[in-house]
Amino acid sequence: MNIDTPQSSIADLIATAGDRLTATERRIVKAILADKTLLAFGTVTDLADHVGTSRASIVRFATKLGCSGYTDLQDRVRADMAREFSRPSQRIRHTDSLSTPARVALESAVSSVLEATAGNRLEALARPVLGAANVWILSGETSRAGAHALYSGLSMIRPGVCLVEEHSSARDLSSACRDDVAIVFDFARYRRHAITVARELAQMGVAIVAITDGPLSPLASLTETWCALRVPGVGPFDSSVPAVALAELLVAHIARELHDSAREHIDRTEALWESTGTFLS
Repeated sequence: MNIDTPQSSIADLIATAGDRLTATERRIVKAILADKTLLAFGTVTDLADHVGTSRASIVRFATKLGCSGYTDLQDRVRADMAREFSRPSQRIRHTDSLSTPARVALESAVSSVLEATAGNRLEALARPVLGAANVWILSGETSRAGAHALYSGLSMIRPGVCLVEEHSSARDLSSACRDDVAIVFDFARYRRHAITVARELAQMGVAIVAITDGPLSPLASLTETWCALRVPGVGPFDSSVPAVALAELLVAHIARELHDSAREHIDRTEALWESTGTFLS
């Protein structure tokens, strides 16, 4: 995050620029203050179109406020929102202001997953899983849906997949070894258990694949194989969509790479389901 003075809110920056703002820039201010998610989760083009101005005007506005560019201004607004709405107990008191832009936030979240896995980055995340003896999946609270989606899909296409629950983690992980991989999901506010166990596994030589929210995450320091996702708030809670979307992309990629062995594993599972009458006919 490129912020020289983290304590300066967007309102402070605007107040400082005050009488130097043009009529167009005042329209930008009005739009941002009315709905910070326009800037926090939108592109330069999104904001320019909303205000009825050019991309260049938006960038000039950002630099006039003392930011290095649009991304720096966006980081400041996200920091503002994180301070204001860091907990569900705070967000629930502002549900009306957060519910309207939920669709915009979710669309931006999905886009961020696609951006984060562009090029060969999805392949890099999947590579340690392909040859691992066992796959251990850990998660914080916000990312739990993603961990369950990964476990559900991955356990269908290969053996040795375990979703680690806090109450049984010591027992489950007592057999972890250097040939294993741990896929750890967690975002701020980071769950103590997920971070602590990930550190222990890393010290044991277990490869770590981290799905988190940026280079300042405690998970990012444990491995070179990590992915940063943008996790918006939807109503009073953080969205599960980015973690689930990433999990599904990972499962699809790994299934393609495993190919025949994945198909055989699915076939064996389906045969057992059929013989035990798992589903209603």
